[in-house]
Amino acid sequence: MQRKSNTPPVYRGGKNDKVDAKRIAIYASRFQDKVRYYEHPTEDIERLKQLESERTLYVTDLTKYKGQMKDQKDYMPKALYERKMKRLQALMDDLKEAIQAITDEMDEVIASCPVLFRQQELLMSIDGVGRVVATNMIIATEAFTRFYDPRKFNCYAGVAPFSYSSGSSQHSKARVSHRADKVMKRLLHLAAVAVTHRVGGELKKYYERKVAEGKNKMSVINALRAKIVARMFAVIKRNEKYKPILS
Repeated sequence: MQRKSNTPPVYRGGKNDKVDAKRIAIYASRFQDKVRYYEHPTEDIERLKQLESERTLYVTDLTKYKGQMKDQKDYMPKALYERKMKRLQALMDDLKEAIQAITDEMDEVIASCPVLFRQQELLMSIDGVGRVVATNMIIATEAFTRFYDPRKFNCYAGVAPFSYSSGSSQHSKARVSHRADKVMKRLLHLAAVAVTHRVGGELKKYYERKVAEGKNKMSVINALRAKIVARMFAVIKRNEKYKPILS
């Protein structure tokens, strides 16, 4: 009969490339039935991602310069202000030209790929979704190959709040993750706000109805964001433009 040893198991500590590689191999072998292989984004998606990043940079600068033109008018001597505005205007004209050139190049990339062109067409059939939102949605989802569930995408974009608690008595308000895609969250917010300013439409009627019921406006706008995301995934899945429900 084999005796059990009272010697505690030896902790195999330490860290180096060889040890790490062995641990990773063992882990991968144990859970190979759950593995999901990484698929690198297509060349078109990568081009769009880089172009959009550059476009966003220039749009941010343009917005900053526009703000200076408006805010500093009453706080600077007229002659000094006019000289500064002349220089700023030259910068703004260059930025606008660069932004347009990038937008044209992005349109060419999308037009050259039937899948991306069709997805943009489908997404823009939804109320509140314009060219910028549609393009960024294609980039963020990698042409809807990275996400298949609108609820998971809402979590990624910071649209779906999470509840936090500790023990049985300590609770806090639900809040979104600080790791959310802030660019996508902002664009979805702008899309939802745009809907609230439109005349008619399903989402506008939904917004007015919920506000009339006493719902907080920001809560309703957050619900609109989720509805817009759900519709975007739906049109891609069905490969059909969005058709409003006739009331």
